[in-house]
Amino acid sequence: MTLPLASESRADHIAAVVVELRAFFAHHEGYATLREQFEILLAERRAALAAGRPVEARGIAVIGDTGSGKTTAVRHLLRSYLPEAGEATAEVASFQVPSPATLKHVGHELLNALGYPMNRLPTTAIIWDKVRFHLRERQVKFLHLDEAQDLAISQSDREKIAVVNTLKSLMQNNSWPVGLILSGMPDLRSMLNMDPQLARRFHPVEFQPISAARSGGNIMQIVRTYGAKACLETASGLGEREFLERLVQASAHEFGRMIELIVNAIRERLYAGGATLEAGDFAAAFRRSTGVVDGVNPFIADQFQHLDARMIRGGVEL
Repeated sequence: MTLPLASESRADHIAAVVVELRAFFAHHEGYATLREQFEILLAERRAALAAGRPVEARGIAVIGDTGSGKTTAVRHLLRSYLPEAGEATAEVASFQVPSPATLKHVGHELLNALGYPMNRLPTTAIIWDKVRFHLRERQVKFLHLDEAQDLAISQSDREKIAVVNTLKSLMQNNSWPVGLILSGMPDLRSMLNMDPQLARRFHPVEFQPISAARSGGNIMQIVRTYGAKACLETASGLGEREFLERLVQASAHEFGRMIELIVNAIRERLYAGGATLEAGDFAAAFRRSTGVVDGVNPFIADQFQHLDARMIRGGVEL
């Protein structure tokens, strides 16, 4: 199925609606747990600083598979704490672990993110000394590292130990301990468990797979909410258990993938015309994003429960 041709003004309008839908954040259980834990730790850190008492920094490990929505959730949570351009201090700094994820390269890029680039690369120890110094100077209470599992992937045992010790040094710094928010894939758990002293400082927040049985009512409400934002009604069939199961299966049981699929289905409906979001719009959205034939489209196939949405591409199941 191809999108109908649209006038430039209509296409611009639809594009604007889609952009707004992608910017909208749908609250869910994983986010609620993350927000509660972060607010507890931040309040305790603020109280310790106000009382002039030392505090042992704590951290949060946000763990989930690709498409679980963990990165979006962390960004939404931290956006009001991140510094505006030109601000000298910041309660939170956020940073994506670069590739290659060597300690030296990560430290160098982190200095850039903090606003203190280095023209030449001294030793790893000097770089991280400067990182700790500038975290203190900017009064950063929490540092978020996204894709944190990359710090340990493809590293030797010696390099992994160095990573663990560096993370501990940030949290144990006598003059300015920094709490860590590490978001990443399940491999992140293994990295933290390498050192019991490091692991005990972290509160795990797991972004669990979604299911129609456990969250069907909430999923239906999310579909309706997104549809209403695009001024669309929602077909009654989208509230049925079978459709919700198909939606969850097509999303590989991941919350973030589900949101993306809902937005793409709304785009299909807006281009097709009409005022009601229907199951066929979801089938068309899945077909467009994956290139599958109907026989392996979870919204059409009879035996959809056995289809792996992560593996299906180009009409075959790999």
